[in-house]
Amino acid sequence: MPALAIDIGTYSIKAIAGSTGSSVHIKRVAEVFNSTGISVPTDDAASTKLAGIIQALMNDYGFVNEPVRLSLPETVVSTKVIAIPRLSDAELASAIGWQAEQHIPIPPDELSLEYQVLYRPGKKEDGLMRVLLVGVRKKVIEQYVSVFNQVGIEPELVETQMLSILRSLRFVSNDPTTLILHIGASTMNMAIMHQGELQFVLTHLNGGQLLSKTLEQKIGLDSSQAEQYKRTYGLDRTQFEGKVASALLPAVQVLLTEAKKAVQFFVSQHPQDAVERVVLSGGSAMLPELVGQVATEFGSEVLIASPFASASGDVPEKINQPSMAVCMGLLAQES
Repeated sequence: MPALAIDIGTYSIKAIAGSTGSSVHIKRVAEVFNSTGISVPTDDAASTKLAGIIQALMNDYGFVNEPVRLSLPETVVSTKVIAIPRLSDAELASAIGWQAEQHIPIPPDELSLEYQVLYRPGKKEDGLMRVLLVGVRKKVIEQYVSVFNQVGIEPELVETQMLSILRSLRFVSNDPTTLILHIGASTMNMAIMHQGELQFVLTHLNGGQLLSKTLEQKIGLDSSQAEQYKRTYGLDRTQFEGKVASALLPAVQVLLTEAKKAVQFFVSQHPQDAVERVVLSGGSAMLPELVGQVATEFGSEVLIASPFASASGDVPEKINQPSMAVCMGLLAQES
């Protein structure tokens, strides 16, 4: 089934048209600058401007009116993994509202809630079942969807960025325990997968823009130059006399310190286990020499997300592949 996946970031808007399911066939890929600087509008003016950018994207890249799938940024979502006594599906459906009140900081009458059983012990087994809760304010969804309604689009699917990213990475139960760092422009989303199961999701309110602004301040570049120098030189000390790397490293350390806190939290819950692998995703994953810096800090294998690895079709050569993980995860969702 064909679909169009759209990921609205604060720096750019990504879109991929293709078939859906486990074997995605790509028809068209696009990325445009988001001049609003926001991913979810909070007023009518921002909503109208964002709708105009999306309409231009649809027209300029020839996207036809196919079913649209959207991602919600983690900043407006509350994602929790809870452990509770074993319940049947019917019992869980009755109890889930009360559980949400305990774990999701959104009033029940304002809450849109989805949940998924991650693990349920057998009838003769001891232990707790684990359930994923995803909550968002109804008003946020209405504002988000209204942007697309203005250009005649009724989204068929809306889910969180991290759930899309995890699907694009195709984890299995025997994968090593993995920390996922999705470094976007304004946020860094973190998740840990252990034995193929999501443990938690955390969000840090800094991302690639922190690095760009650091270059503006320390080297005296304008915003466009800072973005270019960041992407070209990154943490490579052999380039530009090492000035860009030296300027960026403290800001990168801010991000990695938060990532280490996520690992420490996991280890506190699983003292016998360790994070064995880090996967970098998002636009800043391609920062030169970032892989080596992360490997040094964590002492583990570091990989860059490759969301197109199992896809067929037309993938532009110069596209920043890790930045497309959300869109590919949206398409990978079975219809």
